[in-house]
Amino acid sequence: MGKLIGYVGNDHLEKMLEEDILALDGINIAFGVVREGKVFWEAEKRLAALKRIKEIKPEIKILLSVGGWGAGGFSDAAITEEGRKKFAESAKSLVIKAGLDGIDLDWEYPTVPAAGIDARPEDKETFTLLLQEIRDALDTIESDEHLLLTIAAGAGEYYIEGTEIEKVAAILDYVQIMTYDQASAYITFTGHHTNLYNYAKSKASAKTYIDNFIEAGVPREKIVMGAAFYSRKWDGVVDANNGYRQEADTIGDFGPDYGELAKNYINKNGYVRHWDDDAKAPYLFNGESYISYDDEESIGHKIDYLKAEGLYGIMYWEHKCDTTHTLTRMMAEKLKG
Repeated sequence: MGKLIGYVGNDHLEKMLEEDILALDGINIAFGVVREGKVFWEAEKRLAALKRIKEIKPEIKILLSVGGWGAGGFSDAAITEEGRKKFAESAKSLVIKAGLDGIDLDWEYPTVPAAGIDARPEDKETFTLLLQEIRDALDTIESDEHLLLTIAAGAGEYYIEGTEIEKVAAILDYVQIMTYDQASAYITFTGHHTNLYNYAKSKASAKTYIDNFIEAGVPREKIVMGAAFYSRKWDGVVDANNGYRQEADTIGDFGPDYGELAKNYINKNGYVRHWDDDAKAPYLFNGESYISYDDEESIGHKIDYLKAEGLYGIMYWEHKCDTTHTLTRMMAEKLKG
């Protein structure tokens, strides 16, 4: 049975429903950040919420995810041995203080100056060294259970090229590939942002990205694929072919979260749900606006795929986006079935 992991925001930990906690195998807390070379996280504010979660499901794995989109400080911290030790020791201290089950590193992305974050060519090697330093620090903690070290990895080839991914995978317990945002805020042409398979002329798909990571040396049993609880939306779309693969006036920016889609968009208020059986992905169109998203059907196909391929599991971004509380529980049941 594959594992189910959810990214949960700091302020949402205390709001998690018992049924959702019971459905999950792991929680990645979003986020801790890097300040002056150390991992910073207000652990004392979260202790009560963490205690409650563990009381409900003692075996659940709770990791602090460090970084996220727009979070910097990694390259500077990793460039020296002293900096790497400082970073790792600060992460170790937080694991001990909060009784965490490990660290999830979300450095977006080594060697790539995305979102204005500092990057340098040396990141390719120092990323590996930083992860090894964290692994070594975690191994010095007295614990009855193995403490986890994981990463969130960009899905494109740029991530593989910018890291020593085979060496990295050997250090990690698993690699979470962010198989979403495939058609997104960079193009004015509608498509799918979290599709499982290739479609039309597009070669961007979860399967393609996962195959690339396996070919680069990541064991399939250490791979976690991603699902999206949010959408991408294009406006001013040409009213042809139900808006599919059409030019738009806007880029595919963030659209409504799944809870809002279920309430006001899916086959409501002029929006009609369509299904692309090649991509195994749904989309909405109202004659002007096109929305790409994940739902129970598309995620179900992803879980069938990960089972067939022997992957470690599936994760999603982000827990608060599903106010219907249906997707997490559906995923858990599908993984068990």
